[in-house]
Amino acid sequence: MSQTILTLSHLTKKFGPITAVNNVSFTIEKGNVYGILGPNGSGKSTTLGIVLNVVNKTSGDFDWFDGTETTHEALKKVGAIIERPNFYPYMTAEQNLQLVCKIKGVPEEKIEEKLELVGLLERRDSKFSTFSLGMKQRLAIASALLNDPEILILDEPTNGLDPQGIRQIRDLIKLIAQQGTTILLASHLLDEVEKVCSHVVILRKGESLYTGTVDGMVASHGFMILQGNDQHLLMETLENMNAFSSIKTEGDLLIAYLKQPLDAAALNRQLFEKGIVLSHLEKKKESLEDQFLQITKNN
Repeated sequence: MSQTILTLSHLTKKFGPITAVNNVSFTIEKGNVYGILGPNGSGKSTTLGIVLNVVNKTSGDFDWFDGTETTHEALKKVGAIIERPNFYPYMTAEQNLQLVCKIKGVPEEKIEEKLELVGLLERRDSKFSTFSLGMKQRLAIASALLNDPEILILDEPTNGLDPQGIRQIRDLIKLIAQQGTTILLASHLLDEVEKVCSHVVILRKGESLYTGTVDGMVASHGFMILQGNDQHLLMETLENMNAFSSIKTEGDLLIAYLKQPLDAAALNRQLFEKGIVLSHLEKKKESLEDQFLQITKNN
């Protein structure tokens, strides 16, 4: 049976007249990578702030692990980076982590292992001020992992990084997840969630629009682009078939969105039998991006 790490139930946060998080519920199971995806201002950081006890909730509830421990106790098993890392510039990577160990009350023997994990072991004696932004972020991840947390929480982990830095952080997240740590990350980048997460919660204006697997979100049946000798008859025929959820006209073409699996050859045959000859037929799979835009646009 899978172990539940975090449960949110109808979590709501109001700042005066503004509702930043509106009735959000989801569950995080051990061993997965969860993404909270949404445009800036959608309530991602506020949600993370609430479960990390830095923002007070207005209503609703959240439980760490099975709810048997106080949040204070539970947070000892959580690693989180929600602000820019706060290290001393003139201390080395290793000295900074030694300080974190003292503050967290964890033994220093983990330092080498974590520096190696994030690819900074050779730079252990370099001053923090000499690190690139990507290296600083990787050191912050090492620091958050010193207590071997059950879950690692990252808020916009690749913000401001160059393409190489972004790739290094994403590879690192995958590596940490493979080693059994559950991860929850907030991002406004669809591409990031698609590449590193197994599950996604989509927020818009504080409301959850979709909660489930990334695969489930990608698994639309796609759409057909068609053109025929009689567009009017083609439209009518497609509307009478129950394979499509919606059909729209774009210039000379018809775009028909599938609600069930159907291949192009079978459709071509069905239309031909009804006397419709197609001059253009193309099947496309809707990208996660299209769906994300669709989900966030309509609500």
